[in-house]
Amino acid sequence: MDTMRDRFAPVVSRLLDEDPRLAVVLAAIGTDGFAGAARRHPGRVVDVGIREQLLVGAAAGLALTGLRPVVHTFASFLVERPFEQVKLDLGHQDVGAVLVSAAASFDWPAGGYTHMAPGDVALLDTLDGWTVHVPGHPDEAETLLRHAVAAGDDKVYVRLSLQSNGRAMPVDGERFRTVREGRSGVVVTVGPMLDAVLDATEGLDVTVLYATTVRPFDAPALRRATGAAGTDVVLVEPYLAGTSTAAASDALSDAPHRILGLGVGRRELRRYGQPEEHVAAHGLDARSLRDRIGSFLGAAVRV
Repeated sequence: MDTMRDRFAPVVSRLLDEDPRLAVVLAAIGTDGFAGAARRHPGRVVDVGIREQLLVGAAAGLALTGLRPVVHTFASFLVERPFEQVKLDLGHQDVGAVLVSAAASFDWPAGGYTHMAPGDVALLDTLDGWTVHVPGHPDEAETLLRHAVAAGDDKVYVRLSLQSNGRAMPVDGERFRTVREGRSGVVVTVGPMLDAVLDATEGLDVTVLYATTVRPFDAPALRRATGAAGTDVVLVEPYLAGTSTAAASDALSDAPHRILGLGVGRRELRRYGQPEEHVAAHGLDARSLRDRIGSFLGAAVRV
């Protein structure tokens, strides 16, 4: 099966052919995938070299001319390194772009911590007006990329990962999807964490909500789910643990509730290893999730 990033360049290249308003801005990474598109549209595929601050600044300049820029590199170079430009050149100037990342939290451990970005979504959460998509399968990534490009002049972040679920789910770029219904708690799982969460909650009397668009946070879906399953909520996110805890708490502000945020820990793992070893070390494998979810919700959730 191809990866989300394998799907990215062909999809956006086709959109470049279809939409004269679209532009792509790169910083050396990913240029090979757009070689054909660059020949067809030499003014709308721009490679700024290894200059990530310029990457975002150039995208904002293109947006000011009326274009819809799609901006791509590794997450740590797209959100963290040029954060001032994301904040000012896009946010302060009130122009939109589609930021599409790769490498996620730890997709390439051999690259070291410079190529990891578990805090990317939390960092964007400090800014106003961002839509954040976290697909869990290449088909979902294609759908959400199309949504992002078509979103007028909105500011959109699409977080691609090598981690993937076994099959795609229908996604609409807005709402959480109910995957399983129960009566003794709600588990919200994000993007590529779905398979592990379904394995971890097998036989537990819980509702599972699947989120691929995490900002705006689908508060109505969480409120509906907790109305039937109670207000004990577990969030399982493939980035910094607790990133969505405040959003979930706000959604339930009119009811007593408990929330457990699971995700990537703050402690840096200083061994390269493999992605699956990082998953296990952060307690995001199915076995660890089952222990942590079961302990939080209590033995009464077992059916």
